[in-house]
Amino acid sequence: QVQLVESGGGLVHAGGSLTLSCAASGRTLSSYAVGWFRQAPGKERHLVAYISSNGLHKTYERSVEGRFTISRDNAKNTVSLQLNSLRPEDTAVYSCATRSDPDYCEGYDCYNQQILYDYWGQGTQVTVHP
Repeated sequence: QVQLVESGGGLVHAGGSLTLSCAASGRTLSSYAVGWFRQAPGKERHLVAYISSNGLHKTYERSVEGRFTISRDNAKNTVSLQLNSLRPEDTAVYSCATRSDPDYCEGYDCYNQQILYDYWGQGTQVTVHP
């Protein structure tokens, strides 16, 4: 049984940093692309960062480019999301999910196709106070 478990969320002030981790059991993450998504209250869930299975291709939502960094640790079977220079508008539940690398499209809209992600974690809350 595949399980994804996120950790590392919390409460920070604007300008602060957090490191989120997505740990997998029952699946080798290095064989799959991984997306980090977030959903703020009253808003739709959307992709914030994506990393391909080989770790060579990364894509970010425009609002987080330069502040968030996605990375893999294959030895630990985890994918992390480093959140720097946090803003109140980054407040959301952050979830990770896995999918196969797409071979027919690329770019943010392609990687944001949530129906193509087969396993999802429960999410971790990130709250940023002004």
